[in-house]
Amino acid sequence: MTTKKIFLPVLIGILAISAAACGNKQGEEQTGSVEEEEQNQSTYSNSIFLGDSVLDGLAEVLDDSRVISNAGATAQFAIEEVDQIVDKKPQDIFIMLGSDDILMPVDNPTEHSMTHYTELIEKLKEELPNVKIHVLSVTPVTEGAIKKEPRYKNIPDYNEALKDMTAAEKVDYIDLSPLFNNHQNLHADDGIHLKADFYPLLLDYIKKHSNIDEEDA
Repeated sequence: MTTKKIFLPVLIGILAISAAACGNKQGEEQTGSVEEEEQNQSTYSNSIFLGDSVLDGLAEVLDDSRVISNAGATAQFAIEEVDQIVDKKPQDIFIMLGSDDILMPVDNPTEHSMTHYTELIEKLKEELPNVKIHVLSVTPVTEGAIKKEPRYKNIPDYNEALKDMTAAEKVDYIDLSPLFNNHQNLHADDGIHLKADFYPLLLDYIKKHSNIDEEDA
């Protein structure tokens, strides 16, 4: 099942944002045909998705054993999930973290996050030497969300640091910004989390921008 953990105590403020937003996603209908869903199940049958609450909705369109999403998760705390990932023996790991890292109460949240993100990737490489690691950029938020939480304006700079880190670690980086440029109104009411429509689009986008395909599954 999808992992749901609450990290305490330093992330209480982060969780307040995440928890409020999760309520905005309840009751939304998933889009996409049965055929598309079956194809995604096949394509990603040997994949694991690791992320924060922004990734929650993926478990509605993909086998939830493939999705590890934790409210308030950061790169630092995601290291705790390595053993669980190793047990699943995936061929591909897709990581989408950073939305909560940006809010960490430290002097330099981005630098702090990159240190732990690197540790996470290196630990995964050590435990799963043949796995393909794909790091997804932090999804944008709306102007309204930035007004409520100005630290979200640092998302572009964080993604640049993420791109540099993945290059240094020689793992795949997938920029999700074109997905949002091509599709409008993907955000939930809070302007941070995403509507059900986003997740089938995400899986299709990843297929086109990574080496994964049905032959790998």
